[in-house]
Amino acid sequence: MSIDALVTRMEAIGKDLSPTQRLFHDTYLRTTQAVAAEIHGGGFRDTGWVEHWDVEFAGLYLDAVTSLRAGNRVPGPWHVAFAAADGPRLPPLRHVLLGMNAHINYDLPQALIAVITDHEFDDPALLARRRADHEHIDEILAARVAEESGVLKSLELPGDRTLLGRLLEPFNRRGTERFLKEARAKVWRNAHALAIARQNGRLTGRLAELERLSEARVADLIRPGHVLLDLARRGFGVELD
Repeated sequence: MSIDALVTRMEAIGKDLSPTQRLFHDTYLRTTQAVAAEIHGGGFRDTGWVEHWDVEFAGLYLDAVTSLRAGNRVPGPWHVAFAAADGPRLPPLRHVLLGMNAHINYDLPQALIAVITDHEFDDPALLARRRADHEHIDEILAARVAEESGVLKSLELPGDRTLLGRLLEPFNRRGTERFLKEARAKVWRNAHALAIARQNGRLTGRLAELERLSEARVADLIRPGHVLLDLARRGFGVELD
């Protein structure tokens, strides 16, 4: 599947989601469109690899959505995030962070090992190029924070943004960028751990461990309190032993 076909698939799936479910979905769609533009503009060291990777990555989320709609089991982190969309109302930002947390912590390491072979993990020069493209995604995400914050603010209801939240708004933008970078750095290390487990025949157990850790971190975001302050204390990402 090409990146353009992925965008088309995301647009089609989004039409059948509830307004609450679309809070994360639409944010992710806009981000994918930004990555697609960068791919078409030749902004990565290996655009073909990034396209393959991004399609694999998004597919894990879209497969979870499809399983949910079919009444099948979904991975623990996504179960928590999807259940929150049907539960008591949360501010729009919280739903976006729930989806981001599940997708980055749980899906991203799996997407990386799907497109980086064991042989490639042993090639320092190639791995450096892969990591450079991985980090360039951080720049694209960071560049979108201000615009996405404005979109979410337009969807808020009175009381969604407390006085503390308004005072912390500059921190929210910088904090979100920092949390994304911190989580994705841990993702890279987790992908290494999964690759080693794959070589040793222990991948299933390590994926179960990653699912448990990721589910617990998503659940942290539902607890009462200012979400970004909680993240500052706990960290956004998870880390395999």
